Amino acid sequence: MSPRMSTKERIGLLQGTLDLLILRTLLRGPVHGHAIAKAIEFNSDDVLQVEQGSLYPALHRLIKRGWISFEDGTSENNRRAKFYQLTAKGRRQLTVETSKWDKLAGAIAQILRPAEQEGEL
Repeated sequence: MSPRMSTKERIGLLQGTLDLLILRTLLRGPVHGHAIAKAIEFNSDDVLQVEQGSLYPALHRLIKRGWISFEDGTSENNRRAKFYQLTAKGRRQLTVETSKWDKLAGAIAQILRPAEQEGEL
């Protein structure tokens, strides 16, 4: 595992990427918003940083699309919280979005490292 990164070294997330990471995080089960952000940060060795100003609009967008739903509950520190969960439509969309990401990442890799693709390195 790589060492944890400083705040300056963290990478912000693009909207579509954040949606994908939220869907993937919710695949494990219902969780509240703060825990979603922390899971993404932890699972990326703190490389990816999720700001509240990006997280909650993304959650609302995903609810509007029918990809996630929520229930009111109580967090581990005894505070009211919304617990978000993946819907059946969201599970299907996760597959679609993962495929799109794989294509995009492959295309970018081809451009950034053409010599590796040609076996020249």
